[in-house]
Amino acid sequence: MKYKNKKGEKYYLTTAIAYASQKPHFGNVYEIIMTDALARFKRQIGHDVFFLTGTDEHGQKIETLAQKAGISPKEYVDNISDIIKGVWNKMNISYDKFIRTTDDYHEKAVQNIFRRLYEQGDIYKGHYEGWYCEPDEAFFTDTQVVDGKCPDCGRPVQRATEEAYFLRMSAYADRLIKYIEDHPDFIEPESRKKEMVNNFLSVGLQDLCVSRSSFKWGVPVTFDDKHVIYVWIDALSNYFTAIGYDPDNEVQPDSYKKLWPANVHIIGKDILRFHTIYWPIILMALGEPLPEKVFGHPWFNYGIDKMSKSRGNVIYADVLADKIGVDGVRHYALAEMPYASDGSITYESVITRYNTDLANNLGNLVSRTLAMTAKYFGSVIPENSTADPLDEELISAAYEAFDSVYENMESFHISDAVEAVFNMLRRANKYIDETAPWVLAKDEASRGRLGTVLYNLLETIRYAAVLLYPFMPETADKILDLIGTDRKDYESLENFGALTAGSTVKPQEVLFGRIDEKEFMEKIEAEKKAATAEEAKPAVEKPEGVAQIGIEDFMGVELRTAQVLACEAVPKAKKLLKLEIDLGYEKRQVVSGIAKFYKPEDLVGKKIIVVANLKPAVLCGIESNGMILASGEEQVRVVFLSDDTPLGERVR
Repeated sequence: MKYKNKKGEKYYLTTAIAYASQKPHFGNVYEIIMTDALARFKRQIGHDVFFLTGTDEHGQKIETLAQKAGISPKEYVDNISDIIKGVWNKMNISYDKFIRTTDDYHEKAVQNIFRRLYEQGDIYKGHYEGWYCEPDEAFFTDTQVVDGKCPDCGRPVQRATEEAYFLRMSAYADRLIKYIEDHPDFIEPESRKKEMVNNFLSVGLQDLCVSRSSFKWGVPVTFDDKHVIYVWIDALSNYFTAIGYDPDNEVQPDSYKKLWPANVHIIGKDILRFHTIYWPIILMALGEPLPEKVFGHPWFNYGIDKMSKSRGNVIYADVLADKIGVDGVRHYALAEMPYASDGSITYESVITRYNTDLANNLGNLVSRTLAMTAKYFGSVIPENSTADPLDEELISAAYEAFDSVYENMESFHISDAVEAVFNMLRRANKYIDETAPWVLAKDEASRGRLGTVLYNLLETIRYAAVLLYPFMPETADKILDLIGTDRKDYESLENFGALTAGSTVKPQEVLFGRIDEKEFMEKIEAEKKAATAEEAKPAVEKPEGVAQIGIEDFMGVELRTAQVLACEAVPKAKKLLKLEIDLGYEKRQVVSGIAKFYKPEDLVGKKIIVVANLKPAVLCGIESNGMILASGEEQVRVVFLSDDTPLGERVR
């Protein structure tokens, strides 16, 4: 038995905070799902877990996007941060804190960190000239740039020349190299460590540009208002400002003392350099301990191509969840991503994985077992009263899954842990075929044996639910509820047979219905065509408009709510309708040129907005006392109000 109870031991893990420039796609969401699985597993084995995530909200790219959108950078990031948080919540992420780098306490601490490093000589003022990648917020030298493109993301870089502050990286290079040598588990996987050492440390570190003066959307340098603090000092510092760190504190708060150093930073492989070189040097300069581990996970590609909105191959996790459920998305992400090499996603592979693992294997096992328990034992869990070599093989498979999941989760081999559970489920389905409960049920003398078989199946399902909880928490809770238990801690798996005989299971339930691939793909194609057609619509041209008016002019227009009591066409006038309206305080007659767009019966009973102080006019011999508020010219749309709108209200 490899499991060890870690009761009370702290475990602090973080994701990279998501950049608040756009909605995250499936590849971005993998990281938060993976980290959540680790957090849930660590809680299961007794750890006191603190799980941090959040959003990175400063930088030139966001300033540019906000300008294009015609809003302030803060308004822009407020919107995107809410979107990101919404996706995280939909994916059932059990984070303990969500930090935003625009939070006041974070900005203040970052300013103090920058000032402290400057005062002790680790930051100095200089002049920057080199290559800058705006999407990655990263600087590169001539030797690092590949054919005029960013070595990390492959997008074009631009030449940047500006006054800047620099961090003395070179002063800490030897110390960092020795630290990595002395702590072989600091960077994982091993291939990532070799990449950092060979490509950056062994060739010599250059001092790092840590401020910008060519844009304003960032944390200001307190002693030089022309500069804002470079995003990587700002963003990286979140890992300890979130738990209370500030270099100006005489004594750091208990939350910091308890949690720092972090046990692991979970990040994408593309930002490993910032977390294993820049961040450790910042910590060394501040005299703070380094995190125990930085794990650089691979990427999800669409097939063999990098997922990119510009390529039209982006899959969004929350949209996919609407089709296959949140746990369907979580399962695919965790089952398909290898430990060190990139994973792949296509709609076809999603369907195959879903049908094979969830519908056929897990769902079928639960459904069959509950159905047989209901049919043969009235939904009461039978006694485990006999023994057979087949039972021992199934029990052995359960213990093997228990050990394998524990060992693989401890070493971050998530997909291997998932596979271990489904190997056990495959063995359980085979056990049904081997024992043939439907045959045993025909012989009263075999009733004890039948009870044992069903007990073993129910207990194996309990093992599966507990082991699957980090990966598919909603499904795990549902299964445990079906079999009448709520324990999902690892201690409950130390001995096979903890399920209580005599308790009741609930009626069978379809956990995962099989997906029809043809129908599914037809819907996807229809959605793509609709989206393409929407994007192809010509942009609405900005109207030339009329002269601006003051508030006093606008307030001179009296808009009131009203209800249409009666409506009829105006004889010999194809465009006109005559309406009787109720303003609450009086009734009026209004003539409106909307007959081309509305039938009288479309309007009767509707609540509308009327210009109530318009001078009377005569149209086709009928007096009109007001005007209905509507939009459009070629297609007119009357502004309708909700049924609970009071009559005669002033519209402002």
